[in-house]
Amino acid sequence: MFDDSQAVDRSAPLAARMRPRTLDEVVGQSHLVGADAPLRRAIEADAPPSCILWGPPGSGKTSIARVIARVTNARFATLSAVSSGVADLRKVIAAAETGRRDGLARTMLFIDEIHRFNKAQQDAVLHAVEDGTITLIGATTENPSFEVVAPLLSRARVFKLEPLEHEDVKSLLVRALNDADRGLAPNPPLIEPDAIDALATFGAGDARVALNALEAAVRDARAQDASVTVETVQTVAQRALPYDKGGDAHFDTISAFIKSVRGSDPDAAVYWLARMLEAGEDPMFVARRIVILAAEDIGLADPQALSVAVAAQQATHLIGIPECTLVLSEAAIYLARAPKSNSAMKAYSAASAAVRELGALPVPLHLRNAATGLMAAHGYGRGYQYAHDYDSGVAPDQQHLPDELAGTSFYQQGERDFTP
Repeated sequence: MFDDSQAVDRSAPLAARMRPRTLDEVVGQSHLVGADAPLRRAIEADAPPSCILWGPPGSGKTSIARVIARVTNARFATLSAVSSGVADLRKVIAAAETGRRDGLARTMLFIDEIHRFNKAQQDAVLHAVEDGTITLIGATTENPSFEVVAPLLSRARVFKLEPLEHEDVKSLLVRALNDADRGLAPNPPLIEPDAIDALATFGAGDARVALNALEAAVRDARAQDASVTVETVQTVAQRALPYDKGGDAHFDTISAFIKSVRGSDPDAAVYWLARMLEAGEDPMFVARRIVILAAEDIGLADPQALSVAVAAQQATHLIGIPECTLVLSEAAIYLARAPKSNSAMKAYSAASAAVRELGALPVPLHLRNAATGLMAAHGYGRGYQYAHDYDSGVAPDQQHLPDELAGTSFYQQGERDFTP
């Protein structure tokens, strides 16, 4: 249950000690908990809904859940989807039912990383949420549309949290330096203003990362009896890029890369390429996407682009990381600068729609191969006009489509298409 005492465990990490205790202490997320924001109104009316807090690490999901429980005087139970199962859920729900019968405060169940619960585990809380036995707050870094079952989504509101702004992170760092109860005061370290900026930049919207880095920088500076400088921050600031090969970061970043190439922006294309590769993305995944891009978005405007892309894919397979980054960079920049045409993709889409609509139309007899005398006797190949018999290399009157599609144009030449 939630401990509402004001006692501070000074041995806890700085980021844990500096969690907000009131709505006014929450930094960022003004669209949710700022003045007259919807979630804040519900909290202050003592009617917080069951909800899913969706946002990146360090954006305040757990902090907001704890503030809601504190402000509404709810009994606060917390589970981690990493280490808990259905049995743990049932224990919390049973205790909530007992408390409800005994007239105790409502129970708020916070499930961290709720996306890690499977369908059966998520289903286990449905009835308790629906009948009001518990108020559920789930926290997830992944898109709830894909990771939370539809029945649970229909019973909970989704609130999206954004990465904290640079100035928000700076304000948290300054608060930690000046807070005598939970932070680094009354004996704050000497810290250069540029070092605070560097810490906020290093946090990249993640309050936990920035505060942990501040704590490490202070510890390092004090060990040397020195002030915290930008160089101190650079010494302790070793952070992996946030990237999940199977999650939103993966799909969002490859989407940005594809759209940058399609939008003829070589600078953005190579930036998103570097973001993926430096975070550990499989270079062959990127190479395959480059091949697809060459056919889908450059297409017949520059047929050579496909050759460049395939060569890049083969070279990437041959030489691997790190040298293949040069190959992929060259291909990405070439494709971004190339003229664009999606006529090949549109032609195939139109043809496949005709196939789905009309089914397997018979091949015209004159186009069929008369492999045997019997087939020839049945008209196979009869009347076929051999293109090379004509000076132009084209049989002018020959129909190649089934009768039902005669005269149909699936390929519409784009104004940028290359003409052989």
